[in-house]
Amino acid sequence: MSMNKESSRERVDLLRFTNGDKKCAGNGVACHDSVSDDLEVIIERSDSDLLYKVAEHPPIHLTLFFGFQQALVAISSSLAISLMVAEVTCAMDDEALKARLLSSTLFMNGVTTIIMNLVGIGLPLYQGAASDFLVPLFAMQVIDSGKCSGKPASPTQASFMENVTLSGLNGTAYNVVDDHTEFVLSNIRQLQGSLIAAGIFQGMLGATGLLGVLMRFVGPNTIVPTLLLTGLYMVKAVMKFVQVQWGVASCVCSIAVILSLYLGKRRFPIPFWNRQNGFHILWYPLHQVFSILIAMMVGWLLCGILTMTGVLSDDPKSVEFNARTDARSDYIAESAWIQFPYPGQFGPFDFNVSVFLGFAIASITSIMDSLGDYYACAQICSAPPPPRHAINRGIALEGFCSAISGMFGCGHGTTTYGGNLGVLGLTRVGSRDVMIVAGVIYLIFGITGKVCAVFISIPYPVLGGALIVMFGMFIGIAISSLHVVNLNSTRNMAVLGISILVGLLLPTWLETNKDTISFGGGSADSIIKMLLANPSLVGGVIACFLDNTIPGTLEERGITAWQNKVYKPPVDDSGAEIESVYENLLPGIIKRNRILSKLPFFPDLKDKDNQNVSMDA
Repeated sequence: MSMNKESSRERVDLLRFTNGDKKCAGNGVACHDSVSDDLEVIIERSDSDLLYKVAEHPPIHLTLFFGFQQALVAISSSLAISLMVAEVTCAMDDEALKARLLSSTLFMNGVTTIIMNLVGIGLPLYQGAASDFLVPLFAMQVIDSGKCSGKPASPTQASFMENVTLSGLNGTAYNVVDDHTEFVLSNIRQLQGSLIAAGIFQGMLGATGLLGVLMRFVGPNTIVPTLLLTGLYMVKAVMKFVQVQWGVASCVCSIAVILSLYLGKRRFPIPFWNRQNGFHILWYPLHQVFSILIAMMVGWLLCGILTMTGVLSDDPKSVEFNARTDARSDYIAESAWIQFPYPGQFGPFDFNVSVFLGFAIASITSIMDSLGDYYACAQICSAPPPPRHAINRGIALEGFCSAISGMFGCGHGTTTYGGNLGVLGLTRVGSRDVMIVAGVIYLIFGITGKVCAVFISIPYPVLGGALIVMFGMFIGIAISSLHVVNLNSTRNMAVLGISILVGLLLPTWLETNKDTISFGGGSADSIIKMLLANPSLVGGVIACFLDNTIPGTLEERGITAWQNKVYKPPVDDSGAEIESVYENLLPGIIKRNRILSKLPFFPDLKDKDNQNVSMDA
């Protein structure tokens, strides 16, 4: 469906060059006198807030443009999370292994995004690497802080490809001749098996409908401390990138804040031409949409200048060395053009109980985060709130996709990205086609080795500055969920304060008193220490216990508002719009099967109440 002058769709404000005459651009368009002899302001309005709705298909060229934009917005988060996985697995000095981890992450971002938009909840959602899964990994690193430094020195940049032979999926995929490489691969394998189990756990919550039961006990008073502690615990991880060069990191952070917040209400003039309107200026918040990317490019350029002028040390042992643009440039030339990630590429799956329990808690926080994104996306797209079966299907697919990510060795699960919803709201293009194109772009990124090598070569302080903004927003979003809670209630303030304080207190104490807790040694000690070192787990469990045992009404606790979103869908009594938005691309014979319709993630053919947005089972 193409746009033209007479279209009822809303287009962005235009400044069109004219001959000084008063003109109109079509029906419903306000006409104004020229502000000068050759400039006329034309503001177009219509009844719809969207250029393209969820089930509509924009022209191919627009779909490609908006899809590429959505892909670029999320690239920095995926890169940062992948590098953090490399850090906790002691692979930070092996550029080839970091590139393969990033390749797997980008590839799975594409796979999960395509699956979610084809057979998932039905809304245009981007699926990417979830930072929630990093907390248990860093908790393990705290318990065994010397595990990386105590191992043999890391091999050279090309050692991973030299020491490892890719040959199969049966556990003989690698011919390891280096002790450090074997140590790193064993760490990754533990993450693989644990993530597969945690992903299946999350998938079953959605597939069986138990999510509704869970939400009876888990509300904002539980989720906010859990997410807040997750964000606060990332301080140490962000510090490792920022401390390389504080000046560059501060520059990147400042530029991102200025572009996205201080200039957030401004629009950027973009020269544009088409047959209908001729040459005109398109006013678009380009600087806000790409604020982090622009800031990273400026920071990268600054690092290049500091490298060329000799300001940054060229000693590999110096902290500033990782701020140089040529610190990892050799690997770009050495990397292969094409590399295909596949399940089992790091060897046979292993399992760690401590990691699994941490991942299971991370899955629950990821679920709650995704639920908020589902409802937000529906409102942005002017769509009805998602019915129960669509939510169950979306959460189930997120879980099973996390399990697939574990098979590929990503080291993290997948979740819905709220940041891409902001771009969706700015562009007013709600078509699922855009997200599918973004997924295809990530597939291409994932199999192109040179692209991953370029991303890996980004200076650390550039990433550090971007992480300050991203995790800062993460913490702010977590706090914003308290708007449905009665903050004048003493019991709510006590639940929040005590859970956050103990969530910070116990892991901090354990970090300096590792040998205090002992239950006879062995794996039991490791499991208990790892659980107690996880601040989001400690704070979340305490918050959940207090919130469900201290007397309080559902309204006071925010449970009622959490379960029942106050939003009237623009849908008629027949539910036609719900069906058009939340239907998936499965064959009709499957969707109309009366046996399958009894499953929690399929619409009930006899139930006319699919518009009910409550998650109460």
